Amino acid sequence: MNPQTWLVTGGAGFIGSNFVRWILENRPQVRVVVLDKLTYAGSLENLRDLPNASDGDRYAFVRGDIASATDVRSIFETFAPTAVLNFAAESHVDRSIDGPRTFIDTNIVGTFELLEAARARFAELPDAERDAFRFLHVSTDEVYGSLGAEGYFTEDTPYAPNSPYSASKAAADLIVRAYHRTYGLPTITTNCSNNYGPLQYPEKLIPLIVLNALEGKPLPIYGDGGNVRDWIYVGDHCAGIARALEAGHPGEQYAFGGNSERSNLQVVEGICSALESLRPAGKNAALRSKGIDSYHELKSFVEDRPGHDRRYAIDSSKSERELDWRPSFDFESALERTVAWYLEHEAWRLAIQAEGDERSRQGLSAGTRGDPESDAPPTSSPSKEDRS
Repeated sequence: MNPQTWLVTGGAGFIGSNFVRWILENRPQVRVVVLDKLTYAGSLENLRDLPNASDGDRYAFVRGDIASATDVRSIFETFAPTAVLNFAAESHVDRSIDGPRTFIDTNIVGTFELLEAARARFAELPDAERDAFRFLHVSTDEVYGSLGAEGYFTEDTPYAPNSPYSASKAAADLIVRAYHRTYGLPTITTNCSNNYGPLQYPEKLIPLIVLNALEGKPLPIYGDGGNVRDWIYVGDHCAGIARALEAGHPGEQYAFGGNSERSNLQVVEGICSALESLRPAGKNAALRSKGIDSYHELKSFVEDRPGHDRRYAIDSSKSERELDWRPSFDFESALERTVAWYLEHEAWRLAIQAEGDERSRQGLSAGTRGDPESDAPPTSSPSKEDRS
């Protein structure tokens, strides 16, 4: 058996599955065990054809719920992980507005169950193995609330969550902190800006815009399109998480951003430009049938989300200084790389959509939600990650 076994919860989701792939490619000494409930945003399609996983000692998948003490205890007893990386979370802001209970169950109760299992395992380890054990909790910049036109979030920014999603993540962060302070569990928390890249669930902004554009559907933009996010390519984020796990100090938080602030309108326009380069509108039958000459013509401004934070931006200087980490990708080249991936992986797109197409509007009061069959354009949260 490999000397290291990393338990990756939410490993069938967007960031989690990218991390699993990154580890299998870059850490040959590590065995990866994925625990995922396979909800709407977690799919085995994201784990097909894993690199370097043909050897059964490198990778294992278990379907289970992190909020189930039985499921969590079972996987700890079976695989005896040397590290736990918690990616599993409900992460869609609009969904949290419509139905917050699931966010409480997964993001808070689930984190608690993982911490309890990790605490029990840590207590049983001999001293030599204790030094290496880690519990890494993957969080978000949304716990900090909203920024004005200037300034950046840092690890010391006070928490001020504004949605049920971000409040549930903030609660989980604080519980992780408490388990380090109270029980001495070697925990690390990471907070990241908006992720983008391959394998992202289509309710999120970038894949939603790509799919809608290819189908000649409206490209929904909340409010005036001026809400600003810092975007980080998922591969850069995965590298940062690995560095935090291996070089970070227990009890610390590390923030990862892409140094790529863009408004939602700029992101949509960037996707349209990338599509014009990679698959020109003139060659798209869906657009030609509607007499549309440019993807940009599909842009549509829609009612804003309740409590929509105006701006997020992360100062990653602590991660750069202490972890020797920096983002490798600039936004424009990585965005085109991302759009190209969705164009080249039609089988993945069709398989994910067959499981359930979630591009209808969410996060509005009853009676105002968009119907995918109505004239109102579907839309999506510009928040992160489908973590699972």
